[in-house]
Amino acid sequence: MEHLNQPTRFQFASDNYAGICPEAWQSLDKANRGYASSYGDDPWTARACEKLRELFETDCEVFFVFNGTAANSLALAALCKSYHSIICHELSHVETDECGASEFFSNGTKVLLVPGQDGKVDLSAVEHTIKRRTDIHYPKPRALSITQSTELGTLYSVAELQAIGDFARQYGLRLHMDGSRFANAVASLGVAPKELTWQAGVDVLCFGGTKNGMAVGEAVVFFNHELANEFDYRCKQAGQLASKMRFLAAPWIGMLENGAWLHNAAHANNCALQLAEGLQGIPGVTLAHPCQANAVFLQLPPAVADGLRAKGWHFYSFIGTGGARLMCSWETRPEDVEAFISDTRELVQK
Repeated sequence: MEHLNQPTRFQFASDNYAGICPEAWQSLDKANRGYASSYGDDPWTARACEKLRELFETDCEVFFVFNGTAANSLALAALCKSYHSIICHELSHVETDECGASEFFSNGTKVLLVPGQDGKVDLSAVEHTIKRRTDIHYPKPRALSITQSTELGTLYSVAELQAIGDFARQYGLRLHMDGSRFANAVASLGVAPKELTWQAGVDVLCFGGTKNGMAVGEAVVFFNHELANEFDYRCKQAGQLASKMRFLAAPWIGMLENGAWLHNAAHANNCALQLAEGLQGIPGVTLAHPCQANAVFLQLPPAVADGLRAKGWHFYSFIGTGGARLMCSWETRPEDVEAFISDTRELVQK
């Protein structure tokens, strides 16, 4: 049968395009041998939850859902009532790419947008949003959502997160972290996961697995136990309670026990850095944002972008910022990075 997948070497469109990494695949294979109880009442799910508690070095509530939109929207719904509001960056996935899911699953909670350089929320803008209206006619701010790493491939430092956590507590906000690429942030910053989450005041993390080598599945990790009350009912109602839950949970065991979650992220980050450094010196090509995780944002001459696509390269024109977005994954090869750099240089020189 003809091979239907796109060649790896031409792929910088998304880390979602990559396949399943060996560690996740092997865990799935093991979970597939024999019978196991359904709806999460199985040893694979229990073990995956324990591995996540070990990773974060704290007792936390863990739930597995199919995708990031479900993780974010259900987590935010657990933090808010319908007359509340969620404050997030204007480019956050919650705002731009989830089809109003946060509003839908929270029965109408308002999403309020703030600006911020390089995809990170500006706390002065958040404060203005909180204070500009305090009357009963204004949706009461209740949650602050941040993304780590951000939609522009940048990172909040530990100090920045601690400042955000302090700010959230000062104003009585719950702090949600969209961590679809949380592994890339940990690998880049070189700190313990707890320092980027509960120690900084994060109430709930949506920890991404799909972009880091799994087939499907995200972990919703509540560090605030009170907020997790009846979250299992939310998952069930939203169609996120998998009957064969072990197939969502088992890959986490392989990824966490063998360190693949961090190795995969570090590899993707290194490829992105190699790409950014190789492209910086090419005339007419500029980095639009710092390369701190596994994304590279470029301003390319239109003719060069067209030429690269004509050669078979896949990458996105990023919505809202212009230019091009290149994503690296656990499957990206350094030689593919060099080939892209070489083709870019060749096209610029024409």
